[in-house]
Amino acid sequence: MKVIATAGHVDHGKSTLIQALTGIDPDRLQEEKQRGMTIDLGFAWLTLPDGEPVGIVDVPGHIDFIKNMVAGIGAVDAALLVVAADEGVMPQTSEHLAILDLLQTPRGVVALTKIDMIEDEEWLELVEEEVREALAETTLADAPIVPVSAYTGQGLDALLQALADVLAQAPPHSPEGPPRLSIDRAFSIAGFGTVVTGTLKEGALHVGDDVIIEPGDLKARIRGLQSHQQPIQQALPGSRVAVNLSGLHPSDLHRGQVLTTAGRVRSTLRVDVRLRAWRDAPAILKHNMEITFHSGAAETMGRLRLLEANELLPGEETWAQIELRDPVAVSRGDHFIIRRPSPSATLAGGVIVDPAPRRRHKRRRPELFRRFEALLRNDPLELTALIISERGPIAPPDIGQALQLSPLQVQTALEKLRNAGKAWPLTADAPDADLMTDEAWERISRRISHILEAYHAEHPAWLGMVREELKSRVQPRQGWSTRTFNAIVQRALAEDLLREDRGYLALTDFSPAFSVRQQKAVDALLARFRAQPYTPPSVRQSLEIVDDEMLAALIQRVDLVKLGPDILFTRETYDEMLARTLDFLHQNDQITVAQCRDLFGASRKYILAFLEYLDREHITRREGDYRVLARTSNK
Repeated sequence: MKVIATAGHVDHGKSTLIQALTGIDPDRLQEEKQRGMTIDLGFAWLTLPDGEPVGIVDVPGHIDFIKNMVAGIGAVDAALLVVAADEGVMPQTSEHLAILDLLQTPRGVVALTKIDMIEDEEWLELVEEEVREALAETTLADAPIVPVSAYTGQGLDALLQALADVLAQAPPHSPEGPPRLSIDRAFSIAGFGTVVTGTLKEGALHVGDDVIIEPGDLKARIRGLQSHQQPIQQALPGSRVAVNLSGLHPSDLHRGQVLTTAGRVRSTLRVDVRLRAWRDAPAILKHNMEITFHSGAAETMGRLRLLEANELLPGEETWAQIELRDPVAVSRGDHFIIRRPSPSATLAGGVIVDPAPRRRHKRRRPELFRRFEALLRNDPLELTALIISERGPIAPPDIGQALQLSPLQVQTALEKLRNAGKAWPLTADAPDADLMTDEAWERISRRISHILEAYHAEHPAWLGMVREELKSRVQPRQGWSTRTFNAIVQRALAEDLLREDRGYLALTDFSPAFSVRQQKAVDALLARFRAQPYTPPSVRQSLEIVDDEMLAALIQRVDLVKLGPDILFTRETYDEMLARTLDFLHQNDQITVAQCRDLFGASRKYILAFLEYLDREHITRREGDYRVLARTSNK
């Protein structure tokens, strides 16, 4: 099944020609019939001389409805450009042709209509020459031009044959892979419920399939399928399809959403693109200008960020990032159009190279442009190496989702990379769970070093940073699993990038130290602790001698042991108290608060904090008024 779309100036006879070819009036709205002008998408179908069934999307030509034309032209195999012989190339002819070219519509036929109104043969030749000049330097430069009359039938057979010849050049659609249907209509039919229509761009749909609609992550099931008003059990790519959905109301849906399966498209508010300005664009594109963005049937406002210069002149190309007001569901390789909102006009178009960039890019970055070029080349091997280097450690399913590659494409690329030593597993016992490249490891190592260098400078007396804090700082947005991060730490320890002391991570060349002034205050505080070992200064009293930073360092280094919110002991005192308490328990099997208090001559406040700390450490266990040795204790 193939699909063509009409294009051309208003009143040049697109709908009339379609009705003459198919017997179907594509103007489905009453307003269209009253005005004699297509204002929204219309649909029809025919069978070509070679027996090939073809769907036709009839799009509006009037300047006020060009945005609807863009919605209909996105996923077609060929274009049927209609030019009236009595008027020739008109403003909307040029704009429609520009849109076809910017969308890289690969093939088409020109129907030179209304030839029954032309008596001068030379005039017809002049119009044909004008059309040929307009087609030059576009994707339709070699399109055949067929003179026709929808009223007399002259040339219609030749037009059908030209369409058959052109469509024969179109590659066959593969039903493999996940489906993708861009919704151009959503409505309700009594007795059936919710129906959406669109052109099935990829994959196949079957009655009973579970599908999702993006943006929105809406779940539904296919109750029925129709193509050309005939019920079918399976819809193949390239066909116009009506899909009867259960589980959704038409108010949940709108033009521009995509019917698909999980992971096929990305709902995004930002896209990276290769942008080409229309050579006859009525305005210069400028950095940060407001635009309307069209891809498939989706339309939304956006802001254009030019990444190489402040302006893009007509006919020029550049890299750009577009920030969108509303989410759209797109894939890498999709084409798009951008237009000026007011007064409305087509300005440029291009191809999406990254459908969901993770950040707002800095401008004028050569390394960024090299990445874009790799994405544009669309080589699975190159892209797989690139994504691992950028996001590693990363698992194969995440590679496929990020790049919108099939599992087979990812598997083939990974085998080549591993055999060449260009990709390796982070953990040997899970070779496919966390894949890395040397570039990815260098990136992570560099970030860990930078984070810890800044941390050591801020806290020069501290032993280092706890693992969980380092994990959150190294990757604040996309969290690694604890297993993955621990594997990263183990590799960093093995390579002497890091050392670990009492659960704190630090760079290997870092040595914690107090300044001379700080050391004097620390010595004074520890002297007070040693002078009254069992009734030491509280946290509050300690902070009268040292600051928060110094006290935290002493606790980290276990020079002081924090038993409770306001209770501290020196390590020497705690170790002595622990040894004497354990000796008492070995001799008596149990100890009370009073007995422990008598053992050290300390007040109840300190002894309670000490015993509760032993309970938390699973050294002792409370049984009523007694403490006994915990069975799980290794102390």
